[in-house]
Amino acid sequence: MQDWQSPQSGPRDSAPARPTGEIDDSWVHPSSSRMLTNYLADVEQNLDEHRWELALRDVADLPKIAVALADPELRSSVERCKAWCEQWVRATNVANDSGVDHESICRVLDEKSGHAGTSPSVPSLELRRLRLRRHARNAPRGFNSSHAGKEDQDAAETFAICTAVVEGVRRWYAHFACHDATAQANLARLAVLR
Repeated sequence: MQDWQSPQSGPRDSAPARPTGEIDDSWVHPSSSRMLTNYLADVEQNLDEHRWELALRDVADLPKIAVALADPELRSSVERCKAWCEQWVRATNVANDSGVDHESICRVLDEKSGHAGTSPSVPSLELRRLRLRRHARNAPRGFNSSHAGKEDQDAAETFAICTAVVEGVRRWYAHFACHDATAQANLARLAVLR
């Protein structure tokens, strides 16, 4: 994480430069999200333990979660999830090795997401799954990609898709959500819900 006042870091492309000492109420100091970190660690653990369907289910929820966190009313829609996928999810070397490209990743996410309709709605089940991660007592142990057995093509594709989306969420959080007042407020709000 970079300090926004350090000389090595410039303002984000979409954020105007702030004069030193000026107070900006819309500025939110970056934070880390234990819920999100635990969620991504759970996906990686499922991959490590070859629980492909569970990992893919959780990964398919991630675009809806990210879009909802960036929305003041916690709403998500098919169109916004597709746009999120286009912006943040990229085919990785792992994906290229398995023959999975960016378009197929987004297509699989769309198929697995189970969007009920085209109008924006609150993805309650997905946000509940995210919220439950805040209760995790054990620190995420990390992911050992050497254990990621890719014994068949389906497993290799699932692994590639999940890896690309997890990396996309990490990129999204680091470059957008940790500096976005709405996303930070929504994460804080989810953390205190019972």
